[in-house]
Amino acid sequence: MVGSDRRKWFALALILAVQFMTILDIAIVNVALPSIQVDLGFSQENLQWVISAYALVFGGFLLLGGRSADLLGRRRIFMVGTLLFTLGSLLCGLAWSETSLIAFRAVQGLGAATITPAALSILVATFAEGRERNIALGAWGAVGGVGAAAGVLFGGVLTDLLSWEWIFFVNVPVGIAALILTPFLLSESLDKHGQGFDIPGAILVTSGLSLLVLGITQGYGWGWGSAETVGVFVAAAVLLLSFVGWESRVKDPLVPFSIFRLQTLTAANVAGFIMGTALFAMFLMLTLYMQQVLGLSPIETGVGYLAVAGTAIIWANVAAAAVTRVGVKPALVFGMSLMTVGLLYFTQVSVEGSYWTDLLPGFLIIGLGMPFAYVSITIAAVAGTKPHEAGLASGLINTSQQIGGAVGIAILSTVAVTTTTDELATGTQQSVALTDGFQAAFWTGAAIAFVGVLVSLFLVRGRDLQQHEVGVAEPVLEPTG
Repeated sequence: MVGSDRRKWFALALILAVQFMTILDIAIVNVALPSIQVDLGFSQENLQWVISAYALVFGGFLLLGGRSADLLGRRRIFMVGTLLFTLGSLLCGLAWSETSLIAFRAVQGLGAATITPAALSILVATFAEGRERNIALGAWGAVGGVGAAAGVLFGGVLTDLLSWEWIFFVNVPVGIAALILTPFLLSESLDKHGQGFDIPGAILVTSGLSLLVLGITQGYGWGWGSAETVGVFVAAAVLLLSFVGWESRVKDPLVPFSIFRLQTLTAANVAGFIMGTALFAMFLMLTLYMQQVLGLSPIETGVGYLAVAGTAIIWANVAAAAVTRVGVKPALVFGMSLMTVGLLYFTQVSVEGSYWTDLLPGFLIIGLGMPFAYVSITIAAVAGTKPHEAGLASGLINTSQQIGGAVGIAILSTVAVTTTTDELATGTQQSVALTDGFQAAFWTGAAIAFVGVLVSLFLVRGRDLQQHEVGVAEPVLEPTG
């Protein structure tokens, strides 16, 4: 439903403010992790759950959030998501232990999974197709890049000047204001032709992936052949296989597997999963290296990240134009290759290193590669889809990126912790052992990113892309880290 001129632009401002909050909250946490670790007594292997709990629930319930918005009312679900996110933020700031913070981060993730698809649907319903909608969608896309850049800076400032709790408390007044303004600025809309819910599907996939991440992170401590580790992996496999079986039989599945008939769409989701795997984990490892080895403060770490965020923003328009000119596949190969090179550069980080020599060149390489990879993956993810499948395809690529991030953090954290623990047991100095652990993690990340290059080269098909007009892909969330 298209609104009056003045009201709809106020509505856009509200939608973007809430979306900015959800994007900001992913990036803002990274810089504060070492402070959270000290205050709440997180172990090195469990620290990644502060990010993974959010990403797993966000990814696992994103498609269900979109379905709920269509069936129950987009404004209503937007308000429910904002309430959940605001409450989760307040509780995160009040957290008293590892378990409590992880649980409250999951509440935040559920709120974000509800807000995002509802907000995008409201935007599309508010602005008529054409110039105005393109402006609104452009602003929506810009929020992702600005939110990521602002997050790393605000995270450092708030943690340094106040405390890590304020990276969560800052969301509370924004959320309250949004809840007050929503009934006045946003109109209700729904899709009467929408399909039914698939709550069991969302629970099965999220539970299975959570157990998978748990097994990866705890396997070293429990013993890879122990009954606990084997039992967790078996349970994860049973849940994920049950999800596949359920989705193939239920009347209105969360993920209709028929959409994977398109090879390029499937390849794009694999590439998106890999990109999330590499980026989420890379930012975690670099944050810990900068603060635990180089001794940088949170605010110095946040300012340091502006190099990669700023570079990505600067090159975003160039990447979009290049994709149109040279095609999706070459741009995707170029972007994934640069990300691989950047991760390889970080394998040389050293105990006596510096930001300017050990990190900045890699940040610039990653910052250049990210927009080329992201824009290409976004377009390939909806290539060849029918109009009624575009929303599903857009939600699916977001899900792939978020879940890939959670799995990647688990894998690289385990590699780093295992290497560090083994070296400490031999009497190696702590800073040296930590650095060797980060190096091993970056080698693993580079290998994963290289698989993304191979996927781009051999699985993305030109004829699928020719069926889809480049540059008109449905918008999706920016990858964050």
